[in-house]
Amino acid sequence: MSFYATLIEDPEWGNYYELTTGGYIALIVIMLLVLLGTMFVSGSVNPEKKVSTKQLVFSAMCVALAMVTSFLKLVHFPMGGSITLFSMFFITLIGYWYGLRVGLTAAIAYGFLQLIVDPYIISVPQLICDYILALGALGLSGLFSKSRYGMVKGYIAGVLGRYFFAFLSGLIFFGTYAADWGMSAPVYSLVYNGIYLASEAALTLIVMFLPPVTKGLERITKMAREV
Repeated sequence: MSFYATLIEDPEWGNYYELTTGGYIALIVIMLLVLLGTMFVSGSVNPEKKVSTKQLVFSAMCVALAMVTSFLKLVHFPMGGSITLFSMFFITLIGYWYGLRVGLTAAIAYGFLQLIVDPYIISVPQLICDYILALGALGLSGLFSKSRYGMVKGYIAGVLGRYFFAFLSGLIFFGTYAADWGMSAPVYSLVYNGIYLASEAALTLIVMFLPPVTKGLERITKMAREV
């Protein structure tokens, strides 16, 4: 692991890894291969459902907004997880606009980007669970792309998907910290991850239901879906 990451020994929070230049390059290469592979396979299997230029542009815009707002942290937790300024919403919006396939692809790309710019790594399985699976699960919003109130349903589905994998990560990789708080590992993980995810979700849903925001989102959605 020395070429890709350096072990940092922290007596307070435990050991973790920092990516080296080689590690960052490897992640970028993997991300590009995954995205290109997904687009190639999906286009070959169903040419009629190739990702359009407009979908790429709007998806890239949402990923960029999600990255920016992910750094606007209202509360930051020491072992990962933050209440941000609606960053999850922008990723779930992609799935709502364009369906499950595009939503998952964009969400996984977002997971890779978060891993590159703000990593907290203790092992490869934890890396996959926290960044690829948990953040990638935000793309489950695509399940409700054609549903009534699909934006709200999709957002909740994406957050619950992320919560599931965040819970698994907390249980498996961070459960040893539960004793410090007088909890069992499952309860600790449920509470720890539930606090920041539920808080951000509640704030986001409140804002989404404000009339000016609702009208603005309807206009943007119409623009994004126009052929």
